[in-house]
Amino acid sequence: MSSQFDRRIDRKQTYSTQWDFIEDRFGKADLLPFSISDTDFQAPERVLAELKKVVEHGIFGYSRWSHQAFKGSIVNYYRQRQQTEIAEDWVVYSPSVLYSISVLLRILSQKGDSILVFDPMYDAFLSVIQKNDRQLVTVPLHRTEGYAIDFALFEQKVAGCKLFLLCSPHNPTGKVFTKDEMGRMVRICQKYQVTIISDEIHSDMILFDRPHFPLLNWYNEYNNLIIVTSASKTFNTPGLGGSYALIPNEKLRQEFLVQTKERDFVNSPSIMGMTATMTAYDHCWEYVTELVDYVEGNMQTVQAFLQEYIPEIAFDLPQATYLAWMDVQGLGASDEEIQRVLVEYGKVGIMRGDVYGEIGRGFLRMNLGCPRTKVLEGLERLKLSLDYLKDGNYAK
Repeated sequence: MSSQFDRRIDRKQTYSTQWDFIEDRFGKADLLPFSISDTDFQAPERVLAELKKVVEHGIFGYSRWSHQAFKGSIVNYYRQRQQTEIAEDWVVYSPSVLYSISVLLRILSQKGDSILVFDPMYDAFLSVIQKNDRQLVTVPLHRTEGYAIDFALFEQKVAGCKLFLLCSPHNPTGKVFTKDEMGRMVRICQKYQVTIISDEIHSDMILFDRPHFPLLNWYNEYNNLIIVTSASKTFNTPGLGGSYALIPNEKLRQEFLVQTKERDFVNSPSIMGMTATMTAYDHCWEYVTELVDYVEGNMQTVQAFLQEYIPEIAFDLPQATYLAWMDVQGLGASDEEIQRVLVEYGKVGIMRGDVYGEIGRGFLRMNLGCPRTKVLEGLERLKLSLDYLKDGNYAK
């Protein structure tokens, strides 16, 4: 049965980071990309229709986000889709999730303060901590242990930190934290008065019926909790701009607004991004159901292919995201050798795992937010590259 997600759409010459600027990441331009985490899928038809109305109106003046239509759509989304009650007052607009994190880091910590993250970790987290002159502290998540949290080590590390920066669900492993894990992390951070900032941008991409538990479910126990997120990852609208943060603490929320509105002057949102968010949250959940089902099929396709043709690569079906986290240590080759043969021989762009931290060495991260025919073409290029490597080529 065909799916709306089967259609391959040419994204070249659209200023696409993934397609037109892939040379920036891999040193070569003519590659089949599975890199940056946007998708190759069109946004929902209802979103496209509402954006068309905005374009046809033809006036793109300054806009406001602090109104019931925007904030109410987010409150209803959390109530209906995440079974979590939030207050409208908690919602604040931001141009991007990483901008929110950067602002919050500067408000809540000083230069030289320690910030805790898991390893491996979304590479932009590492950068935003280091570029803001904070100290990166890590707790490992090992595949060999099922990405279980060593809570004794977690407590030891968090005790000396100012903030805990969480990615939930986790990028790149695709781990969904259990209710018990979330509760234990919150209680340990409460013990040491460490604020938690949780990036939950992948929380709609929950695979194989795993439950996701938003951080703010624990607000009644501990109020130093913040969610930063966006509809853009799910509905493939990051180029339209816009995200939001949920900040229950009124004093912190006002400090955030002073920084964003009066120092950085980002108080006028993108009308396109805001329209897309409201429309998606209010009307487009059938799209998400079909998207999740399609990505699950892509993941199963990768698993079956690797088991049959490249059994040296260990791949566990992820619990969330459209990112396949593949353990390539069984190939017996270095990250550099594998990456070189993928780029130069297979002409395929798959992210090397050490980009995401020390524990990421010996892994690849492959974006499967794309039509299945592209997934299969990428897998064939992966196999071709590794067969070439096994034959003794590019060994040095």
